[in-house]
Order: sequence, then C-alpha cells, then structure tokens
Amino acid sequence: MRSVVTGGAGFIGSALVRHLVHEAGDSVLTIDALTYAGTRASLRLVEGSASHQFIHADVRDGAALDAALAQFQPDRIIHCAAETHVDRSIIGAGVFIDTNIVGSYTLFEAARRYWDGLAGAAQARFRVLHVSTDEVHGSLGPEGRFSETSGYDPSSPYAASKAAADHLARAWHRTYGLPVVIAQCSNNYGPYQFPEKLIPLTILNALHGRPIPVYGSGAQVRDWLFVEDHARALDLISAQGQPGETYAIGGGNERRNLAVVEAICDTLDRLKPAARPRRELIAFVADRPGHDARYAIDATRLQRDLGWQAATMFDQGLTQTVQWYLDNRWWWQPLLDRAAGA
Repeated sequence: MRSVVTGGAGFIGSALVRHLVHEAGDSVLTIDALTYAGTRASLRLVEGSASHQFIHADVRDGAALDAALAQFQPDRIIHCAAETHVDRSIIGAGVFIDTNIVGSYTLFEAARRYWDGLAGAAQARFRVLHVSTDEVHGSLGPEGRFSETSGYDPSSPYAASKAAADHLARAWHRTYGLPVVIAQCSNNYGPYQFPEKLIPLTILNALHGRPIPVYGSGAQVRDWLFVEDHARALDLISAQGQPGETYAIGGGNERRNLAVVEAICDTLDRLKPAARPRRELIAFVADRPGHDARYAIDATRLQRDLGWQAATMFDQGLTQTVQWYLDNRWWWQPLLDRAAGA
C-alpha cells in the first residue's frame, strides 16, 4: 500500500513508519512539522530506503497537505500528528487546541478533497485512520475497562483536544462520507519516546543519578502498550477497519505508576549497577491537577474482528526499552541538550 503518516517523526508515528517500511512493505510518506518532540533521528532506519519519503510540513497547512496528497497518491492516511503531553497542556493549552483540533480539521478536509477526486476501486480502498487515546474517556474507578462504547469525559486540555478531534472525525464520516476510522490506545512505551514522558524520564534521571519525580503517591494505574504492538494494530485497523467505527487498543498490562518507576530502577540496577539502589532517587511531588486515577482498555473487538493480539508483556518490553536507552545515547542526548538550551 501507499501510506501517508502524519507526525511520523514522533514516538508512535516513527514506530509506525518503521513497521510499514520494514514489515508491511509499504511505500510511505512521512509528514511532520518537527516541533520539539519530533526528530528525523527517529527515522534513521528508513531514511535510506527507496520506500520512504519525508516532507517537512504542518498539518495545519492545507495547501501543503493538498500538494503532498496529489503528488504521493496514497491508499491511506494514518493521522498521528498531535501535541500529546498532559503537563504541557495544563501550562499552555493553546497549541493543543491549534494542532489537535484545527490541525485535525485541516487534515480531514485535505483528505476529503483528495478522496473526492478518486474514482472506482481507488476511492473504495481509501481510508483515514485517526489515532486517538483512551484519555478522552476520563478516569476509571477500581473496576471496569474502557471500550469503543465508553462515554466521553476528558479531564485535561490534552484529552479534551483529542476528544474534539474524535468528534470531528465522526462528523466528517457521517456528513461527507469520508472513510474515517478511529483508534483509541492506552499508554504507549518503548524506544524513541521523548524524554518528558514517565518511562524515558525515569530511565534517564535514574541513569544520571537525578531525583525521579512521582506524582502524589504514585497510585495512578495505567494500561501499558508496547509501541511496536501499537504500530501493528494501526496498520491492521487502517487496512481492514470499518469506516465510521472505533477500535480500542490496549496492552493488558495494568501497573501503578510507582510500580513502573520501581521496576525501571530495579532493571537499571541489574543492567548497569550504581553505587546505591536507584529506588532511593524516587521523590514524591505534588499531584498533577485533574490526574486521572486509572485507565484500562478492553481490546476484545480488535482481537475478535481483526485478529490482533498484543505480543509484548510489560516486563519484557520494559527491559527492552531500558536497554535501548542505554545503547542509544546518540538519539536522546541531543534532545536533552536542545531542551536545556531552550
């Protein structure tokens, strides 16, 4: 297939691009604005491939999107481009509204113009996959899991912006017939994740002997999904998912945040021993405003209808992730240097 990935230099997007080029055999066009969390270093493994092209463009630029789609002639668009960090959305929500809502609208309109110009089998085959999050549903209690029918109750500006984009996607399907599918995932982890997120932040702080911040008591629970499993799911949903439908993607790996941090400390102690146990670096800090207590995903529909299964259990994936950060300073050190100089 010919696939466009927006936000393809980010964490999830780059994992998807690598999967599509190396595993699925697609021709891929990456579109990315290369904001602070996007880096072409994440695409290093595909940059020399004849099956990969890159365009430096913003999803809010409709003319650039029109030109890219007309030139590349994709069979599908997988829309990963987004501002994603909850803490940043609390400090400054404007860019989240602009990128996640206005950018998604602009992308859906460009896709609609392109799709309207197709005919026959090409038009029937075309799909747009909007990559969303379980955070649009708010917080769970001690029991239950989110599914495709869960109600919307976002807590943070980030989650609200993604919820709005979900509603736009459904509206563009119902009003214009645009063949949009929505995927809602649980928390991702793995290689190439920007260092502000919990797992890479913990790895790098622990590696450098710096305090490891944990919000509140660390009792919040997340369902962790290895990013390469997520990439496989997105490939499958965008190829075989039904337009107008939503598919929930979860790893089935619920862990308290504190348990995740402790597991990282213990893994680093094993792989790269230090003078003292790294658990001693854990520092509890004031909780995040509106911090959701628990997320968990029921991925039954995706498993039943499309045959997807998460292949990576959390302990295995966490060890792989910690080892990757130990082995790939070339990737994360420039990002830390850039952040320090900002």
